[in-house]
Amino acid sequence: MENVIARNPVPRVRPSGSERRRQIVEAAYDLLAEDGLDGLTIRAVLTRTGLARRAFYESFGGKDDLVIAVFEETLKLAADHYSGLSAGYDSPMERLRFIVTSIMLGQGYLGEQPDQPRDRRGAALSREHMRLAESHPAQLQAALRPLLAVLARNLADGMEQGVMRRADPDRLAALVYNLVSSTAHTEFVAAEGGVLDPVRRKALAEDIWEFCRRAVIA
Repeated sequence: MENVIARNPVPRVRPSGSERRRQIVEAAYDLLAEDGLDGLTIRAVLTRTGLARRAFYESFGGKDDLVIAVFEETLKLAADHYSGLSAGYDSPMERLRFIVTSIMLGQGYLGEQPDQPRDRRGAALSREHMRLAESHPAQLQAALRPLLAVLARNLADGMEQGVMRRADPDRLAALVYNLVSSTAHTEFVAAEGGVLDPVRRKALAEDIWEFCRRAVIA
């Protein structure tokens, strides 16, 4: 039997394109958490996944494409997370409050908790978000669609129930997200490599929510 196996080795199964892409994105996500942007290199990704350089370029045009893919996956998971958990609240205003404060606290969006001392991934993605907004606006906007859709759906529900002022829910969702995300990104970058103050972060989250509430209330 051993001789048969030796003469007829089991062929190695080459990962499919979608599987390779998933492996690369997951490796990039982990590297950002460990070493921030400095640790996210194509060589580090290949070392982590065991894939050849050719496999990387079959899935991505370069590092920017990879970072955008990380955003796409992160924001899709965030949208699913917020949509699922906010469903436990009865009113659209409470659901919107949950989403806004969760983004500010870094819960669900980046898989972090506000009392963790470091958030390299959060700071790295925040820096890249601001850069990609200028260099790759269309791709970044496409990555944001699932999360913006969750915000817009809750705003539309609030308008239908008469608790939020009438407006274009998509435009209002973009305004809310831009305010919340820009503040959250500033916080993540400022706290990079330092100790987060959870009390201050929670107070800021409530202030941002109050600002948003007054902007959308009927």
